[in-house]
Amino acid sequence: MTTKLFVGNLNFTTDSDSLINAFSECGNVQEVKLIKDSMTNRSRGFAFVQMTTTAEAQKAISDLNGAEMEGRTIVVSVAKDREPRSKMVHKNW
Repeated sequence: MTTKLFVGNLNFTTDSDSLINAFSECGNVQEVKLIKDSMTNRSRGFAFVQMTTTAEAQKAISDLNGAEMEGRTIVVSVAKDREPRSKMVHKNW
């Protein structure tokens, strides 16, 4: 069973290869999804890393949460399911 991790407070210059290198020390990295702004294509400072097993994900959390990466103290936790967005109601003024 794979486990998806949320990685926050990333340096805006951090790339997928840097994340793969860091997280592969904790186990097999299945996927890295670096979140970028759709308008500027610039990193938004967070990513999702998918590990092969729950044990590898727990190791990544214990080893990397609070660690320094490229000058920033990163946050690593189990990713939560995205809550559905409510529809915006526009009023005509």
